[in-house]
Formats: sequence, structure tokens, C-alpha cells
Amino acid sequence: MSALRRKLGDEYQVVSTSASGAGLPPPRAAPRGKRQRFVDKNGRCNVQHGNLGGETSRYLSDLFTTLVDLKWRWNLFIFILTYTVAWLFMASMWWVIAYMRGDLNKAHDDSYTPCVANVYNFPSAFLFFIETEATIGYGYRYITDKCPEGIILFLFQSILGSIVDAFLIGCMFIKMSQPKKRAETLMFSEHAAISMRDGKLTLMFRVGNLRNSHMVSAQIRCKLLKSRQTPEGEFLPLDQLELDVGFSTGADQLFLVSPLTICHVIDSKSPFYELSQRSMQTEQFEIVVILEGIVETTGMTCQARTSYTEDEVLWGHRFFPVISLEEGFFKVDYSQFHATFEVPTPPYSVKEQEEMLLMSSPLIAPAVSNSKERNSSVECLDGLDEVGTKLPSKLQKITGREDFPKKLLRMSSTTSEKAYSMGDLPMKLQRISSVPGNSEEKLGSKTTKMMSDPMSQSVAELPPKLQKLSGGGRMEGNLPPKLRKMNSDRFT
Repeated sequence: MSALRRKLGDEYQVVSTSASGAGLPPPRAAPRGKRQRFVDKNGRCNVQHGNLGGETSRYLSDLFTTLVDLKWRWNLFIFILTYTVAWLFMASMWWVIAYMRGDLNKAHDDSYTPCVANVYNFPSAFLFFIETEATIGYGYRYITDKCPEGIILFLFQSILGSIVDAFLIGCMFIKMSQPKKRAETLMFSEHAAISMRDGKLTLMFRVGNLRNSHMVSAQIRCKLLKSRQTPEGEFLPLDQLELDVGFSTGADQLFLVSPLTICHVIDSKSPFYELSQRSMQTEQFEIVVILEGIVETTGMTCQARTSYTEDEVLWGHRFFPVISLEEGFFKVDYSQFHATFEVPTPPYSVKEQEEMLLMSSPLIAPAVSNSKERNSSVECLDGLDEVGTKLPSKLQKITGREDFPKKLLRMSSTTSEKAYSMGDLPMKLQRISSVPGNSEEKLGSKTTKMMSDPMSQSVAELPPKLQKLSGGGRMEGNLPPKLRKMNSDRFT
């Protein structure tokens, strides 16, 4: 333990979640009632089909699959019963032929040729059938050429026996070769853990392969089962949501040689986006894990399943490392397969962390609604009014026009990225308002120049001849009457 603390630090505490592991169990909330699971830890689904009615005939239409899906005790019972009934039936047929021909009374007459030699009662007829069916052939009982009905029955017996053997033996072979037992050598951790990995909140669990033979094309999938209600009012008791465990990056394709930790990154696309340590005490969900692959020895597809309820998800824990490098090989210590240890993890959900990061960030998003822009524009105008009261009387008369605030409000509402301060005012007005020591004459001249700029720009837009006549923006007293009238109409 001291070596572990030197390696991981004093703030980490090892917690074993297995029944036989060392350490104290992690602190949990008050125990609740027994949780009804949809999928057991061993992979069995707790689903029973009832009130099928006439749909039970579908099972008989697929009789082979029905027999394979039955439990072993029912398979053995059907296997023994089928052979027993078939043997008794065929033995009875041979006994009936011997009885109808009178072979039972003349069995010991050497001058009489029976249908089947040495068949004089039912046990002898049964032994003859077994010798024929099993191809034992002791040579004491045999069919003669004086019995055509016996030859026909022998052909029927051979065909029927081949069909029964193929069906029952094939069914038993398929059931014995099913990879369900192979799935028992695929391990899942008893608990899942939520902690930080690579700077992101991550849901993790561990899988392992106990055999040296590999699982070819192993792939893992996760489903989240949670009840919810749609906006239309429909209640879904077992709504299935997909948990991304690396489908987009190919991380769901496993090279399952040593134990692997499967990760689900909790982001805005995850169903656990709003899950926090506190909300886990009231949430009810179940994570179903499905591991599929091809058994290397048999080539058959194998599927292993397990599930984790909300009580089996540990917040702020991480799995203990189980792989160590020895002399020339890597050693896996399965005694620590289920063990976890606590790590510093924020108790907030990813959504809450993003909101806190956004509030603490000095950069504010530039996108603002139009109503906020207008309110800020009005506040800016109020600030301008306060500044205008400190300006000289001539400048107050200029800025006190009714159309000036409206134009400024219209200009401020066309952009969504303004910082509402004096820095957004025109440069000339900034210069005027930022120099409190100027005299009234200087401010008046600057204001007159600012107000005469549109006039000079309008004259600059005239043709060269008219600009010469207008004197480059001087007074219009020297213009002809017609040009003076045209110019006055243009400016008005």
C-alpha cells in the first residue's frame, strides 16, 4: 500500500469493489429497494412473453430452433422420448407382420420359411429392429425373400431412422457447440466508473478475455435504457439510447488480448450531458453492454452481455492497473480486475461545467438579441445626454436636435457586435467630448466643420465643371441662377 501511495499520490485511495478484494467499499447513498434489471449481470434478459394466443404455432413452424433454444433437461427428455417411441413403434410393426403371417407359431419348424428368421415374440422383434437400426448384425435374425411386406418395412425403417438421427443428433450438436459457454470466459467489471480522462468527463468500464484464444472481429456496443415521456405525452418505459464508445473513431473494434477499459466521453451529444454526482442519487437508468465477436476455434459468433444500474456507477473512481511487464512477457493480474480507486473529480455535470466556464471567461459571445441591443442603445443615448450636459451651449444646441438621437439609435441597432461605450461614438465627437479644457470658440468651429462636411462631400460629388463653378465648396453667391437652383434642389 505504501508503494502504491508513492506511485499514485496520497490523495488517491484504493477501493476494491469485488467481494473478495481488499479495501473498504466506496461510500454510497442510503440503500434503496431491489432494482429491477432488464439484463442480469450474466447477460440473461428478464423478459417473459405472455398471452401469445394463436402465435404459439410459430414455434412449431421453426421446430429445429425451438429445440435448440430449450434448456438441456428438455432437450435430453425429447431426445430419449423420440428414440424410445420410434423403436417401440417399428418393433411393433415387425411383430404385427410376424403375427399376421403366423410366424410366431411356426418359429421352431425347420421346414417353414418365416418373414424374419428367429422372431417368435415381441422381444425378439424388438431385438431384430435394434440390430437392423444400429447395423449391429449378429447374424441370428434376418429377413427372408418370402416376405415382400418385410422388405418394404425395412426400407421405410431405414429412411425414417436416418431422418430421426439427422434431426436429433444435429440438434444436440448445435446446442453443444453454441458459444454460450465461451461467453462465460469473457469478463466485465462489476462496476462502471466516471472520472476525468484527457481533460474530459468519461464513463468507463473494463472487459477481459480469460482464454488464450482470441475473439476475432470483437466489437462492443452500449445501450442506455431509461424511461422518458415525449412532448406529446407518450410514456416510454424502456427507451433505448446509444452510447458512443468509439464508433466514429473505430475504438469500438477491440483487440481483446488483455483487459481493456472502454470509454464513453460525456459531451453535449451524450445522454449523460446533464448527469452530476447529486443527480445520480435520484436518476434511474441501466447501461447494457454487448460484446460480439467470432470464436477463433469454432468460427461461430459469440455474444456476451452485462448491465450496470445507477447504483453500480461509481462517481470519481478509476480502475486499478492490472498489466505489468515481467521478464519477456506481460502479466495480467486478474485479482485487481474489479478494483477501483478514488480520484479528484468535479461533482458537476458537463453542462454545469460549461456554464461556469462561460460565466468566468472574460470573453463574452458577440451574438446578442435585438431587444438587448436596443436597450443598450438607449442606455448609450442616456450616457450621451449626460455627456451633452457638460458640453458648451452651442454644442448642446447642435446635439439637442430631435433627429440626432434617432439616427444614432438606428446606426447602433444595425450591428450586433458593438460595445456600448463612448468608444463607439464618432471620432470627432470623441475628440470633442474627451477634451474638457477647450474653449467655446474651438468647440464651435469644430462643430461647424463637422456639420459642413456633408456639404463639402455633396459638392465633391458634382461634375468637374460644376465643382469649378461652385468654387470647390465655397459660398454659392457667384453661381448662375439655374445652377444655384439645381444645387439647392440637390442638397435639399
